[in-house]
Amino acid sequence: MDLAIDTPTPSAPDCADDGTWLACIECDETFAPFEDVRYTCDECDGLLEVRYDDPPTFDEFGSGASTDGPDRGVWRYREALPFDLGVTLPEGDTPLHRVPRIEEAVGVDALRIKHEGMNPTGSFKDRGMTVGVRVAEELGVGALACASTGNTSAALAAYGGRGGMQTLVLLPQGKVAAGKVAQASLHGARILEVDGNFDACLDIVQELAARGEAYLLNSLNPFRLEGQKTIGFEILEEFYADYGGFPDRIVLPVGNAGNTSALYKGFRELVQAGALDVDEVPKLTGVQAGGAAPMVEAIEEGNDEIRRWEEVETRATAIRIGNPVNAPKAIPGIRNTGGTAVAVSDPEITAAQAHLASEGVGVEPASAASLAGLKKLRREGVVDDDERVVCLTTGHLLKDPEAAYEAGGDPEPVPNDVDAVVEHLRD
Repeated sequence: MDLAIDTPTPSAPDCADDGTWLACIECDETFAPFEDVRYTCDECDGLLEVRYDDPPTFDEFGSGASTDGPDRGVWRYREALPFDLGVTLPEGDTPLHRVPRIEEAVGVDALRIKHEGMNPTGSFKDRGMTVGVRVAEELGVGALACASTGNTSAALAAYGGRGGMQTLVLLPQGKVAAGKVAQASLHGARILEVDGNFDACLDIVQELAARGEAYLLNSLNPFRLEGQKTIGFEILEEFYADYGGFPDRIVLPVGNAGNTSALYKGFRELVQAGALDVDEVPKLTGVQAGGAAPMVEAIEEGNDEIRRWEEVETRATAIRIGNPVNAPKAIPGIRNTGGTAVAVSDPEITAAQAHLASEGVGVEPASAASLAGLKKLRREGVVDDDERVVCLTTGHLLKDPEAAYEAGGDPEPVPNDVDAVVEHLRD
């Protein structure tokens, strides 16, 4: 399957349902989208993509909103999705923050922060779940499951609960921030803590899904990524409204590489529709923590596949992943847009988290990796000073309150006396 940025709009195969179908990115095999539960290709086990025979333009987004659905958020882009409306809380329509002091310190022409932590459960995963749970309804599935570093479990539990479905989440024991476990628990998920890392959890839940125990809603599921591509649509529309053009570069954290894959797919569809020129597509730039950087390794070494890292460690728990399943989609996305990938240290991530907080943007550590990566690429001269950049931050700071506390200042004890407080402040 050709994943080039200028791939022409495909013709619908006989198995398509109203112009929508599944296609293998490895062997080109096609499948009906909703007849059977399917995560990978029946023929070669390659990754699947959702395909459309008539991708929409910007002008078509939100059409019919007054009667057919919302004019903001994920379902504003229903013309580019498999359904007109999903199981919604609602999600999307997140802010594109201005951060003038950080912009000046980094030294780029323009810098905006797309804060996905402002979604209903506090992360971008809600965008994928609103579509994925709707597909589960279409397939007649009653139980949902995922492996998670935390954010996926919170979103799955909330959207599964909204849809009246049972939810099962597998978490790496002792490796998930407390705020995320609390969310999954309160929303009614059954939580299994596995004696292993995230990749071991994903291995198990994939086997459970293969045995028909539950419907898998990790980003291996191609419908999950359909919701997540709307991040890119929002960035382009909002940025164009403010600057009269599109950003030169989008910098984003990489865990399972779902967002990198999703944004690239959305941009390819806009090129197919004639809404976006190839030279207007932003450079997709991935950032990983140094202790969990198989994608960076592949990009730097010029490899088409990643080498699975069995041992991964970083305080950025949301991207503590050693085997990103969407690498076959994400690597072409980075290379074909002229982007790159970079690894940053945990201290660099913490410093970026505090820097964002100084402008009022509160994010968890993994989110701050995008700004840390941008700073490093500026120091190395990879990003030029005339670039207009968007950093994607993926989760709210209260997802990991312990990390937020450690990144901030300590409380100062004072006596119960006004004069003593004044003296303390002056000192």
